[in-house]
Amino acid sequence: MTIQLKQSTGPQFSRILGIGAERGELVVTNDDIAGPIDSSDEWIRQRTGIITRRRAGAQTSVLDLSEAAARKALDAAGLTGADIDAVIVSTVTYFHQTPSAAAVIADRLGATPAAAYDISAACAGYAYAIGQADALVRSGAARNVLVIGAEKMSDFIDPTDRSISFLLGDGAGAAVVGPSDFPGIGPTVWGSDGSKAQTIRQTHSWSELKENPELGWPTLRQEGQPVFKWASFQMPVIAQQALDAAGVTADQIQVFIPHQANMRIIDQFIKQLKLPETVVVARDIADTGNTSAASIPLAAERLLREGAAKSGDLALQIGFGAGLVYAAQVVVLP
Repeated sequence: MTIQLKQSTGPQFSRILGIGAERGELVVTNDDIAGPIDSSDEWIRQRTGIITRRRAGAQTSVLDLSEAAARKALDAAGLTGADIDAVIVSTVTYFHQTPSAAAVIADRLGATPAAAYDISAACAGYAYAIGQADALVRSGAARNVLVIGAEKMSDFIDPTDRSISFLLGDGAGAAVVGPSDFPGIGPTVWGSDGSKAQTIRQTHSWSELKENPELGWPTLRQEGQPVFKWASFQMPVIAQQALDAAGVTADQIQVFIPHQANMRIIDQFIKQLKLPETVVVARDIADTGNTSAASIPLAAERLLREGAAKSGDLALQIGFGAGLVYAAQVVVLP
């Protein structure tokens, strides 16, 4: 006799119900970091568009940033931890292999026994997690999913490094994804190109450090020109694919929220996608810095909080980063 397994089913649509953000408490100016890299405020502004970046104090952890952002997202969604069925944390700066940051955060929020797991997709991590949350809700595997992008990038900074360290900031952004009466999250277009993995990398592995402590603490490095070209000219293609998958055109987008990597890359995106002047563009990098997985939700929360964007606006978001992973989708802002 053939046994017929039951399959879970969920609502037809999902959407983002609320967004929250937490930035590092310290404001770090270009003058504060220019000396060790033999640079200047003017050079950093011209190359990156960054004026200041936010970094967390020594006693503030990735978990602390995550919890604060998550509580704000829950409040915005009108929910509590007990309403959450799954927690996804995207981070590359949490130092514990196990237990996951997500499991600890679920406990702190009172979300137990929610499913909880971490993902490592660097600067694309938030968009990756939104795609997963959308699938979990619509499949019936979870009703409400908490997504967190959280990084303490300052833990991986070499103050003398001119390739990436001066770009980096700390923070966490969170979103609650739940059922919807209308399509609130378009199809996620995602992928990777591991052949270029060395263009953004950790200087050496933890196992190498264990074998040779003289190597010192590993930090991040970037090959700036290859990354700039890849992001500026390949990622607009991915963004266009996300528009096509969602069935919308560039002139229908009201808000553009790219990963906050570099102001010049953002300007290239606008040009390549032919976005109209009416589109609100997130430029949170100017005073928050590059916060990797946290950058998209941080930028989205700021646009909503300051009134530059509003609930119901159609937003295109795209993340891209280390390992040359990428993900993009069109979402309706909460």
